[in-house]
Amino acid sequence: MEEKSLSGSKPHLEKLTLGITRILESSPGVTEVTIIEKAPAERHMISSWEQKNNCVLPEDVKNFYLMTNGFHMTWSVKLDDHTIPLGSMVINSISKLSQLNQSSMYSLPNAPTLADLEDDTDEASEDQPGKPHFDSRSVIFELDSCNGNGKVCLVYKSGKPGLAQDTEIWFLDRALYWHFLTDTFTAYYRLLITHLGLPQWQYAFTSYGISPQVKQWFNMYKPITYNTNLLTEETDSFVNKLDPSKVFKSKNKALIPKKKGPVQPAGAQKGPPGPSTSKSSSGSGNPVRK
Repeated sequence: MEEKSLSGSKPHLEKLTLGITRILESSPGVTEVTIIEKAPAERHMISSWEQKNNCVLPEDVKNFYLMTNGFHMTWSVKLDDHTIPLGSMVINSISKLSQLNQSSMYSLPNAPTLADLEDDTDEASEDQPGKPHFDSRSVIFELDSCNGNGKVCLVYKSGKPGLAQDTEIWFLDRALYWHFLTDTFTAYYRLLITHLGLPQWQYAFTSYGISPQVKQWFNMYKPITYNTNLLTEETDSFVNKLDPSKVFKSKNKALIPKKKGPVQPAGAQKGPPGPSTSKSSSGSGNPVRK
């Protein structure tokens, strides 16, 4: 594997990224757009995976691995002379397309497992397909660990033997709730690319949406397929609209009276030293009498 900058990338890499590199490189502050070029997977590797896991890979997944054995593209932003890694697009290689661990989460005899989290009350509806199961009813493979923010999974809905037509792409969040993404791997790959690999972009497909911090990044680098109306809803509660220029301007206004303050009393003090005048004596006489 060799890491290459996409500024001088090969034509097949441009096709692999759907030309998204041009959009990134033309975006303000974006730097270090890189891709790790990977050799295609051999057919015997795919056959070996299918035999080992007793599952048939969908044709679009096979074609992807025959073109590149995994995918990893990153980009950063430069803020105040500091480079911050931001975008990350990952598809695990065929060797790392491993089944979601169903063993005990702790090394104790009676420790809970993922299967213990099953809730049979979750039924399929017209708007949402039936959710995957952690037990043997579904077979789940991890496509992307999402930098610890969840897992994007290739799910075989009917268990083993896994059939290619029974697959869907789902997102498992950190609370271990399932969220449907796409019916096919190709559709998910397009979502991954067109969302620019922004952090936690998968949460845009959940009922609770993206976090306020991520929404700030979405406002700066709007994904191509993202519904911009969602960014404008309840913006007051999510987006910080603080204008530093106005804040400092109001502070300057508060300082102006303080600077003029010593000048005005000085002018007013000219009266008291001259109590001989009729105006000043009448004004100052009352305090003296008290």
